[in-house]
Amino acid sequence: MEKEYTITIIPTNNPNIMKFETNHFVSPHKNYEFKNIDEAKESPLAQQLFHLPFIKTVYVASNFIGIEKYDIVGWEDIKDSLAQQLVEYLNAGQAVVAQDPNEVPQAITVYAENTPNPAVMKYVANKLIVPALFEFKNIDEAKDAPLAKKLFMLPFVKEVFMDQNYVSITKYDVAEWEEISSELRELIRTFMMSGAEAVGAASVQKEKAKAPSTLLHGSDLDDTSKQIIDILEEHVKPAVASDGGNIMFESYDAQTKKVHVVLQGACSGCPSSTFTLKNGIENMLKNMMGDKIQEVVAING
Repeated sequence: MEKEYTITIIPTNNPNIMKFETNHFVSPHKNYEFKNIDEAKESPLAQQLFHLPFIKTVYVASNFIGIEKYDIVGWEDIKDSLAQQLVEYLNAGQAVVAQDPNEVPQAITVYAENTPNPAVMKYVANKLIVPALFEFKNIDEAKDAPLAKKLFMLPFVKEVFMDQNYVSITKYDVAEWEEISSELRELIRTFMMSGAEAVGAASVQKEKAKAPSTLLHGSDLDDTSKQIIDILEEHVKPAVASDGGNIMFESYDAQTKKVHVVLQGACSGCPSSTFTLKNGIENMLKNMMGDKIQEVVAING
């Protein structure tokens, strides 16, 4: 079955650059930046884009195509037609970047990292595994996630959390990490070498719709909620991601001034998560947002 591509348009901090995220990998092994049509000789897609007079730079990454425009046009006039052009190009099966037959493929490596949660181990790869964040509590939830399904076949795997280039695995107490870590690392590495996608395209598209970057630019949330999401994304998420977890905004109650969040991956059930939530995240939001914040509560803490 041939892949069917869809595009999600994501604004960036640079008003002249727009990301066109795809639901499948377009360049899984390497990132590219093309400043003009001559530089883009190895990318038929970038060359085609440079025929448009307002294209300044084209970026090709694992799961998105970034475009920088000149000031002569606004995004509202061109973004939808660009997205349509990209979808038609990708679904026609044309190459995004021409493959050099002499290029030696980069070896895939996976290494294990301890996390603050003794029941969770983080497995980090040198390549992108998934283009969005996913959490699976059991094998039924992983029906569209081939890598997670393989992991759940092992009797000691309790939960699977995936984000970008790592997989966090929660184990049952029946096994010790020294006994199972090598097996898990090799399973992930072998799966990545097969070239299969860790999560199906439909699930990727569904998860991207819930992403903080999408929420921030949506119109359904109030300004305070958007400010909270922005702070969590910029100041909190990188720290918890380094520990193999994630924190996700759930809701804000303007009357009680309570912020509800969801803890995922290594953060979920971690003995130190309550301390971090109260003394780190809650204090940060209070300092940055004043009397708008009374308390931060993890609904699954």
